[in-house]
Amino acid sequence: MRALTLVAHGGPEQLKVQELPQPTVTPPSQVLVRMRTAALNRLDLLIAAGLPGSTLQFPHVVGSDGAGLVEQTGAGVRRFRAGDRVMINPTLSCGDCPACGEGEHSLCARLRVLGEHCAGTAAEFVVVPEENLAPIPSAMPWPQAAAFSLATLTAWRMLVTRARLDPGETVLIWGIGGGVSIAALQIAKLVGARAIVTSGSDAKLEVARGLGADVGLNHRTSEVVAEVKRHTGGRGADVVVDSVGEQTWPGSLRAVRRGGRVVVCGATTGPMVDLDLRRLFWHQWSILGSTLGNRHEYAEIVRHAGEGRLWPVVDRVLPLAAGVDAFERLQRGDQLGKLVIEVAQ
Repeated sequence: MRALTLVAHGGPEQLKVQELPQPTVTPPSQVLVRMRTAALNRLDLLIAAGLPGSTLQFPHVVGSDGAGLVEQTGAGVRRFRAGDRVMINPTLSCGDCPACGEGEHSLCARLRVLGEHCAGTAAEFVVVPEENLAPIPSAMPWPQAAAFSLATLTAWRMLVTRARLDPGETVLIWGIGGGVSIAALQIAKLVGARAIVTSGSDAKLEVARGLGADVGLNHRTSEVVAEVKRHTGGRGADVVVDSVGEQTWPGSLRAVRRGGRVVVCGATTGPMVDLDLRRLFWHQWSILGSTLGNRHEYAEIVRHAGEGRLWPVVDRVLPLAAGVDAFERLQRGDQLGKLVIEVAQ
């Protein structure tokens, strides 16, 4: 089968489309999916560069998100049959540890993610457990189906489960344009919250306004903290979504209100930040880490997708042979929404 693979750690120059053996269904709970589309995430750039402590076997198939047609099912599979359109939840959990027993699959002691710890989705065939598949809503095109799972699940857990965003509250979302930030905006509006978003691109801010953003701030030309305070009557945001890290962290703490919540799912500009514990306890902030989500949360976002909400924004669709171009665009941060790779037609 053809697959987009990483042949060594580095940048996009280490990517290559090559032929690999087709995976097979072994446990009775597994499903073989003939992939139509796969989608990239910033995680793919981190994996290509080399995550601390990670060990990959090269060539390594990239991609965590994807959608396709069921090709073959194991003997124990009951929910799907050959020909079904499915999208993939990339979170692989063991099902046996205490966290899994409590339904917290993203806290699994042996958590794995497609494309990070094992072969990914940018290939003609992928094998996953039945529990990691969901039917694609009938009206949803292949690119949106591929782009849906990881970013939407991550944003849902951040805002709904961890930060417990309420109707009428104000959320500040740094760096609108990526998959998680756009999904966070959509979820904030679905909840009934007020959304302030930032970007260094006026074009991205204009699109964000079209998606429901109440305030768009160009962080290159505006004093974001002052503007957030101005738009909240001097109070600050109830919730801040920060996936940027070192660059935005000081502003996140200055922009959040007393008793507010800062929820973090990434560190694009670096992982090391300063925190004055006196400010933390005096202002009674909640600082929340968040990653991926559990099966109940995934079922919730799939339900909303089926009702025509929470469809991802797709930046562009490129063929498998142009996978390097997709990585380079993601690396530059030019995208508005998700970059999708068409694996097969």
